[in-house]
Amino acid sequence: MSEEQDIPIQTLPLDGWHRAQGARMVPFAGYSMPIQYEGIIAEHLWTRSSAGLFDVSHMGQLLLSGEGVDEALEALLPADVKGIGLGRMRYSLLLDEEGGILDDLMLSRWLGGIYIVVNGAVKYDDIAHFHEHLPETVTLNHMDDRALLALQGPKAFDALVRHVTGDHPLAALGFMTGGRFAIGGVDAWISRSGYTGEDGFEISIPAESAERIATLLCGEPEVKPIGLGARDSLRLEAGLPLYGHDLDPGTTPVAADLGFALSKRRREEGGFPGHARIMRERADGPATKRVGLAVEGRQPVREGAVVLDADGGEVGKVTSGGFSPSLQQPIAMAYVPAAMAAPGTAIRLGQRGKIFTGTVTPMPFVPHNYVRKGA
Repeated sequence: MSEEQDIPIQTLPLDGWHRAQGARMVPFAGYSMPIQYEGIIAEHLWTRSSAGLFDVSHMGQLLLSGEGVDEALEALLPADVKGIGLGRMRYSLLLDEEGGILDDLMLSRWLGGIYIVVNGAVKYDDIAHFHEHLPETVTLNHMDDRALLALQGPKAFDALVRHVTGDHPLAALGFMTGGRFAIGGVDAWISRSGYTGEDGFEISIPAESAERIATLLCGEPEVKPIGLGARDSLRLEAGLPLYGHDLDPGTTPVAADLGFALSKRRREEGGFPGHARIMRERADGPATKRVGLAVEGRQPVREGAVVLDADGGEVGKVTSGGFSPSLQQPIAMAYVPAAMAAPGTAIRLGQRGKIFTGTVTPMPFVPHNYVRKGA
């Protein structure tokens, strides 16, 4: 278990910059982070229509290298690590022995090894897990001297391309690919990826250059700084789970509706934690499943609201919920019994003594706008 509650709140490389921009700061994942600048709804809608800059430097940036690194990672993850080409990315899951999700993460192949971005709230737990299970031939470098920025929205490319140089044009990047570039003269790893459902980029740079690059990007007319509040509402509309809320060790990839993260070769060959259980769930169906809910009325249901059966008994839980600025209605994610998971199923919810009605709805709630090359 994490000892996060005993660790003093840390500051991001951009802490002073955020405060100078008028950010309201809150504790999150062990860091003081900006929750909003001008307001969550305004920032959400700006990102959907233009471009928003997010500081996600609390995330863990790891570089794993050495002999047998692909095989070592495949013993811990269900991803086809060997099949990741240079500059390619893959979403995967760190699993415990029972197939429970310890974290969700992103893998990229760099010239020097496998670059992994893990969630900030559990990054030290992940690092300890890797150290425990990786062979001595594999080196783990926690790149805590780097910042991570995310520029998201339909005008993100227009703003970023003005400041980027590299061996190949930024336009050559499609969704889930990345490469080495220079932004404002600073060496960077830039990938076309993000957590909003929009086109966008994630930019790994030296922490000492973060303020310079943030100021450069926010000097473009399309770009405004965006806080954690809008990041959460954007990812909810995009149907993207948040670790520690929609995913945890009690959840399997099949129950979480993340079957796409189980590569075909790995499903057939096995060799990752929980393989037998996960294959049984794929064949027989999970007991519960993560679904999207469109909630009637204007009041949102929040994490912890209960899913009720016809007799009023608790049979599931809401794990994320809020008001969708794009759709102008409450939406939520919940785990419900498999028999209630079909789209169109009416769901009764209980929150603080009040009953709400929702309908199972396919996710994403708002269509993804990723730019895919050669699709």
